Order: sequence, then structure tokens, then C-alpha cells
Amino acid sequence: MASSSSSSIQKSYIYDVFMSFRGEDTRKSFVDHLYVALERQGIRTFKDDERLEKGKRINEELLKSIEESRFYIIVFSKNYAFSSWCLDELVKIMECQTVTEQIAYPVFYDVDPSEVRKQLGPVGEAFSRHNNKEEVRKWRDALKDAACLTGWDLRNTADGHEAKLINKIVEGISLELRPINLKVDDNLVGMERRIKDIVSSLEMGVEDVRMIGICGIGGGGKTALARAVFDKISFQFKGKYFVENIREVTNASFSGLQSLQERVLSSVLNDRIFNVGSIHDGKKIMKRMLCGKKVILVLDDVDHLDQLDALAGGLDWFKPGSRIIITTRDKQVLVAQRVKWIHDVSLLSNEEAMCLFSRYAFGRYIPIQTYKEVSLKVVKYADGLPLTIKVLGSFLCGKDKHDWEDAVERLKKIPLKETLEKLELSYTCLEDDYKEIFLDVACLLKGWLKDDAIRALESCGFHAKNGLKVLEQKSLITISPNQWLGMHDHIEELGKNIVRRSHPDDPKRYSRLWIREEIEDVLANDLVNEETRVIATNVSSTFSWHGEEDLDSKILTKGFRNMKKLRFLHVVYETDNLFDVGQNFPNALRFLSWRGYPHWCLPKTFHANYLVALEMPHSRIKQLWEEGERKVLPNLRFLDLSYSDLRTIDCGLLPNLEKLNLEYCFNLVELQMPIGSLRRLVDLNLNHSRGCESLSFINQLESLEILDVSYLYLTAFPDIFPGHLNYSLLKLNFSRNNIQELHPSIGYLQKLVSLDVSWCKTLKRLPESIYTLRCLKTLNLESCAIQELSEGLGHLESLTLSNTHIKQLPNSICMLKHLKTLLLAFCYALRSLPQNFGLLESLDELVLSWCNIKYVPSCICKLKHLRVLNFSGCSQLERLPETLGDLKCLERLNVEGTCISHLPHSISLLKGLKVLGSETLLESNPLMKKTKRS
Repeated sequence: MASSSSSSIQKSYIYDVFMSFRGEDTRKSFVDHLYVALERQGIRTFKDDERLEKGKRINEELLKSIEESRFYIIVFSKNYAFSSWCLDELVKIMECQTVTEQIAYPVFYDVDPSEVRKQLGPVGEAFSRHNNKEEVRKWRDALKDAACLTGWDLRNTADGHEAKLINKIVEGISLELRPINLKVDDNLVGMERRIKDIVSSLEMGVEDVRMIGICGIGGGGKTALARAVFDKISFQFKGKYFVENIREVTNASFSGLQSLQERVLSSVLNDRIFNVGSIHDGKKIMKRMLCGKKVILVLDDVDHLDQLDALAGGLDWFKPGSRIIITTRDKQVLVAQRVKWIHDVSLLSNEEAMCLFSRYAFGRYIPIQTYKEVSLKVVKYADGLPLTIKVLGSFLCGKDKHDWEDAVERLKKIPLKETLEKLELSYTCLEDDYKEIFLDVACLLKGWLKDDAIRALESCGFHAKNGLKVLEQKSLITISPNQWLGMHDHIEELGKNIVRRSHPDDPKRYSRLWIREEIEDVLANDLVNEETRVIATNVSSTFSWHGEEDLDSKILTKGFRNMKKLRFLHVVYETDNLFDVGQNFPNALRFLSWRGYPHWCLPKTFHANYLVALEMPHSRIKQLWEEGERKVLPNLRFLDLSYSDLRTIDCGLLPNLEKLNLEYCFNLVELQMPIGSLRRLVDLNLNHSRGCESLSFINQLESLEILDVSYLYLTAFPDIFPGHLNYSLLKLNFSRNNIQELHPSIGYLQKLVSLDVSWCKTLKRLPESIYTLRCLKTLNLESCAIQELSEGLGHLESLTLSNTHIKQLPNSICMLKHLKTLLLAFCYALRSLPQNFGLLESLDELVLSWCNIKYVPSCICKLKHLRVLNFSGCSQLERLPETLGDLKCLERLNVEGTCISHLPHSISLLKGLKVLGSETLLESNPLMKKTKRS
């Protein structure tokens, strides 16, 4: 078939195909079957006995229909040329196809192409009966030109099988229409890249059955993306169906899933009518009947595994080559169905959002200049969510600028109802405890580190780890690579709206308070009741409490005290004014976080029997209770008094403590540790707390996993790890101490994973016992006086020897099969690498900057996983191995500050190389002209 260029297509046509044929020859046979096949494929087809209205002048209707059709299928049969009507159609078709982008395809049904072209046989006989010489000349020219076009000859195609020929014609027309159909919806913005990613995962040439998932926030464009992909590739399948609104259909009717099964079967299997008695019967029928046909199936808005089980229960339901696309807000549904390819749909960029908004608001791709500033405000509010952009664009279309400004101001106080309703579907299906976690994140915890949020939520009795995972799978929250808790602005609006809407404009009845003015009003006016569970706010020097600077602070503290069921209090205190706020805490508190707490101890009236977490960093607290008081905190698990004025603490009052952070407590003089204390302590941080030089108490902390005793300037590594204990320590930070050796007892730490003794400048050697640590993966010896290493540490993954006195790497280092990172910067005594260095098969990053090595052994090119290679500042290095191009994974190469005058020719093979430190070399080496730099 001829190829049509999508770039040249300008006109919009009413019909995709116009069929020209002699009725008495083919109307009830070939043409009828072809027409049905085209229509079933969604190809709008004109056939004169189906479309024309009675009473119309047929000539006028036909001429108009021909002009309004994109393609023509001319079915030449033996009697075609006997009809002057057919020949007039043909003349008009050939005129259109000659002067426009319209294309005609001949089908030679029961006549030879040469007979049509030369007007022989039945065609010649037909012309012998036509008398009008002028008309006959036009007809002959049209027949000759049409017979020379590319088309199909039934006798020479598909062994003469009409059904097979019809399939070929439908596939060919579908292929030609594909680039046209993709341009139909001008309101689809930013789809090309997203479609490409999905199609890439589908791998259309691979003959397997493949399920892929498209997951993301409600209103984020999942359905539009799935529809665009479906429209792009569905022509390649024998059966196709887009199952819309599965969640809505199944929730609306008890038999919803059965009806969907029937729809899929009827659509995919050529409009046959199916009645399934039950979902179970439907599954059996689908499995039996779909496996013989290559299909594409889109399951849109799935929210439960039962729906997938009923509509696409397994890969063995489908014929190889079939593709199933699933859209959902709940990633767990895809995981449970063992979907291997899952795409998180990305929201629109600012540029894409502005383009989409302008299409709906102005009917163009950029905003009207006078509306540009307010358009930016609208797009900023939408925050990349296509649903919001479309709704606002349609709503503001045609309105004057004053209405726009008013709408933007309204959005700051009243969220968009249509967006919230769409998003709330994900909230309503949550379990009750997960709903509470969601509201806490929306109102308070957005922007927190994941571990901090887990600690806060666990303190309040929630199963936080699993809860946050569920919220993430349902696209209600995000967790960044750096483990920050995120949430789309509109989902945050949803959560806050849920808290407010039961009692609008009545903050005293909100379960959570987070707006400073509302907290101020509730506390200062004694409007407190028992419904408030959570408060989070900042107290700063500008916090005037209703502007009344002389307001009695006792009123405020009384407010706190009367919140009988307050479980969560988070305050950031940023003022030097020492008034009495916080001297009355409700006894029900489970999580108390007060950064900058202004008092030297906890309130005498506070009975913290339920308290699980106490966080008061950067505070003025000197001790937990007043002199002589010994209140036990039986449920306290997390205590953070870092950067405080703490002088002493009695650990005997903390029987169930799991994490203790006392870093940078410079004034700490006493850590009271009665025998049997802190038996459950897992994490202890004494970094910079120099009042703890004696660490003898540590040997009784049998549950300890993380210990940081850096910057204590200890002169000896204490014998604190008795061999008779099954010690649980996983991570030990002993950096910045003045020790000359590590005690051999460190060999007892058989579970140790990470050891940091960096900047212990007088540490010259490691004890032999350290080489017996079979679990050690990270060892940091930076800036120690280490000169040599022994054999061992076979599971090490990261080794830092930067700024050490090491002269030569032992051959045994090359036996570290798991080593991924090796840092040797500023090792001035190091002059060479071992000849068997290439045995480090897992090495990912190698830093040799500012060493005195003179050459690099060629075996380095065997490091097949090496991604980063840094020789910067190696002033004696003159060349690199010629086989450097073998490092196929290399992304970053730095040779700045070396004596290398040219790069190996093989470096041109490194297609993934992104960084080359020496710009001069880059410009001078023609092989590297196309290398990317950052």
C-alpha cells in the first residue's frame, strides 16, 4: 500500500473510507463482509445503500461523500464498467486522489488488472455499449489510472480466500489511519514521551503475553495515556477492547463484573452475544475463548484484585502477542497480580501544564498576553494535575480578567470541588487506621523524613511502616530517594478539607490543628474540648497571640492542660521570651516534640505515663525533672535531647528506651546508668558529648545495634565488647578519636556491618581480629595512619583509604568479590596498583585522585561494572590503557591535572560516558566530539 505522510494531513474528513462497487455483483457478499470488518475496527465507512437518505439527489450526495472521504476502496468486478454510475464515481475519485492527499486502492475481485487497464474482456464489452464519446474518454482514462494503482488482486492474494483478503485490507487501512488518528485530539498535551515509554515496555515485536500497569494519582492522566496508547497500537491486534470505569461499574451493581466479562467477550470476539451465568463461569469462558486470538485489552481504573482476576486472570488466558494494559491508583493491585512492568504516571511540567490550560481557556497553545500572569497563578495551583487544569481552563474560558482574579483568590480558601471528589475515591477505600495516618500526613507530617514520621506515628499507636507503604501504593503520598515524605498539594488539600468539613469554621472541634491563628484562638479563648488529638505549630518572636503582647500566658498553658485527649504535640520554638507556654502538658500525650523548649526541666504537673517519644533538640533543658523527682517514663521509646543544655540524665527512669540521641550535649557531665538500665536500647548517639569519656556502661546494652561515639577524643579504644555476649551491634562510628589501636575485642562483633574510624590520626594498624568480621560491608579508614592491610574482609562492599599512609595495596584486596566502592584519594605514598586488580569484578567506583601513580595496569579494563573512574590530580600519570573502551559501563572519567596528552582511541566506544574532567583533552580529541559533558 502507498504510504501517507501524517505531516501533510491538514483537512478533517467525515469518512475514513468510501467504497465504490457494482451492487449486483458484490453488495451482499464481498462488499458487505468488508464493510462490517471496517466498521468493527472503528473505521467510518461510506456505502451508498447504507448512508444516503431517501429523497435526496443521489448524484449530489455521492459527490459530497467522495470529497469528504480520506481513502477510497474501488472493488472492480466483471460488471463494474457496465454501470455509468460507478464510472462517474470513479472519475470523481481519481480527480480527488490526483489533487489532494486522498488515496485510492483498487481491489480486483473477479477481473484481471490488465483487463481493467486495457479495457479488455468484460470491461471492453461494457464500453462497446456506452455511446457518449466524451464520457467514455473520461471513463477510460479513469479506469487506466486506477488499474495502475497499488491495491489487491483476490486471485493472487491470500490464495484467493476472501476472508483473508478482507483482513489484509482492514489492517492496511488501519495502518494508514494510525498517524492521522493520533492527531485527532489536540487537547492531549505532553503525551508523546509518555506514550513512547509505555510502547517501549510493550515490546510489540516480542511474541509473549505482557501485562503492564499505569499507576498514579487520581486525575493524573492515566486513562488519557492508556487511551492514547490503545489508539496508537490497537490496529495491530485481531481483537481489542477498552474497558472503562471498572471501579465505578463494579461498585454500582452486584453483577457489574459479569457485565464487563460479557462486554469483553462480545467486543473481542466479533460482536457475538455472550451471557455468563456467574463470574466464575465468565472466567472459564474467557480463558477458553480468548487464548486463540491476539488481543489488546485495556482495564481502566482497577481498584481491587478481584476485578483483575475476573477480567485478566492469568497470562495463559491470552494468545502470545497479546497485550493487557491496566490503570490503577493502587500499585499493590499490580504487585499482587505479578505485573512486571509498572509505570508511575508523571504529572505535567510547568510548560506542559500552561500549554494544556491555554488549549482549554483560550483555544491556543499559549495564553493571551494580558492573561499571562494570572494564568501562571492558575497553573501553579494545579501543580501539574491534568484534571484540575482542564476543569479550571473550561470554567475560566470566556470570563473577564476580574473573574479570573476572583477565582484564583477563592482557590486559596476553597479547594476545587471536582478535583477533591476525584481524589477522595482513594481515601474512602482505606482502612480506618490508614485514614488516620493519611490525615496526620496531610495536616502535619508532609515534608518530614520517613523515619521521623514513622517514629511519630508509632508513638501514637499506629502501624506506621505498613500504613505509609499502603498510602504510597495508593498514590496518596510519595517518598523521595532521600526518604522525604511528599504529598501532592491537592491531596494535602483533601486531607485538610476532610478534617474541617464536619464542623466548618469551628476550629475547636477539629481533630487536628495546624494553623497558628486557629491554635491561638482556641487556646487563648479557652475554647478547648476533647476532640482535639493533634497540634503542630511554630512559636516565634512574632507570635503575638491575638496581638495582645501582655496576654496572660497562663491562659495559654491552661488551654494545653485542658486538651485531655491530645496525643500529638509538635512545636518549633523560635523566641527568647521565657513565658510559661508549655508548663502544662496534658497527661495523654504520646508524642511530644518541642524544638527550642525554653525551660530547664519538664513541668512538675506532667505525668508522662503514656509518652512514647520526647524530642527537645536545641532546648534549654538541663535535666528531665526537678531536683529530687524521679518520675519513671514507662512507655518512652525515643528520646532526643541533642544540642541541648543537658547536664545529667538518669537512665534508670527510662526502662523501655530504644533510641537515645545526646549528640552535641557539650555540658553533659553525668550519664547515670544503674545496672540493668537501657536493656532495650537499640540506637545510642553520643557524638560530641564529651562528658561521656567513660564507656564502660556500654557492655550492659545487650540490644544495641547503632553506636556513635565520634568526636569524644578518646585516647584508648575501651574493652567494652565482652565475648560472652551475643553482641548485636551493626554499626559503630568511632571517628575523630585519639586512639593508636583498636582493642582486639572488636572481633567479637560478628554482626557488625559498618565501622567508621576515620580521622583517628594516630591509628597505625588494625588488629588481626577485625579480619574475622564476616558481615562487615563498610570500612572507613580515611585520614588514619594505616600503612598496610592484611587478608580478610571478604564481604566488604565499601573501603575508604583516602589520605592514609598506605604504600601498596595488598594482592589480597583483589579477592574482595563484593567490593563496589574503593576510595584512595590523597594517598601520596601509593605509586601503583596490583597487577590482578581486574579481579574486582563488582567495583562500581574507583577514586585515585591526587595519588602518585605513574601508570595504570591494563587489567583495570576488566572491571566490567565500573561506572566512576577518577584520576584528577595524579600529576605523574602520563597515559591510560589502550583498551579503556572495554569499560562499557563507564559514565564518569576525570583526568584533570594529569600529564595525559591524548586519550585512547577506544574511548570512542564508551557511548554512556557523560563526564570527562579535562575539557582541553575533550576538545582536542576528535573521537570525543560527541561525548556528553555535565
